[in-house]
Amino acid sequence: MEKILPGLAMLAVAAVVFVLIWIGWRNRLRRQSDIGQLPAVPAGLGEPLVSADGQYVASTTSGDWLDRIAVHGLGIRTNAELSVHPEGVLLDRAGSGPLFIPAASLAGVRQDSGMAGKFVEKDGLLILSWMLGTHALDTGFRTRRAADKPAILQQLQEMISPGPQAGAQ
Repeated sequence: MEKILPGLAMLAVAAVVFVLIWIGWRNRLRRQSDIGQLPAVPAGLGEPLVSADGQYVASTTSGDWLDRIAVHGLGIRTNAELSVHPEGVLLDRAGSGPLFIPAASLAGVRQDSGMAGKFVEKDGLLILSWMLGTHALDTGFRTRRAADKPAILQQLQEMISPGPQAGAQ
């Protein structure tokens, strides 16, 4: 009996923590309900210019690496394949559906060491800055192989503007 009571107390504390997390996520979804629908993947999407396997980290409000976007599954970390096409960037996310960022919506690309609970070595993440309606977002991606990152970074820089992006190396 003396071991059951502390065990039940710990279960109760864990249950309360999970309920509070669920309430917080639900409130975040409600606050972000004005974020528009994700762009559809074009039917005639061209061949990828470059692609890489890796991890979709999350999408956050631009400039606020902790303000995770919860709507449309944008706040859920998952394995993904990033491919750069002439029409834009496709993140084929496992279990969350594809995220297509049209080339015209891309505002910048940079390398960083962390965002929304994922921290890696210096310049280990690719951060794509883009517009979804009136909302400026940052989307993080980590390539599985570091050797894939330079080609993707270069292709994205060429797609966004003729000059290199600030903070990209």
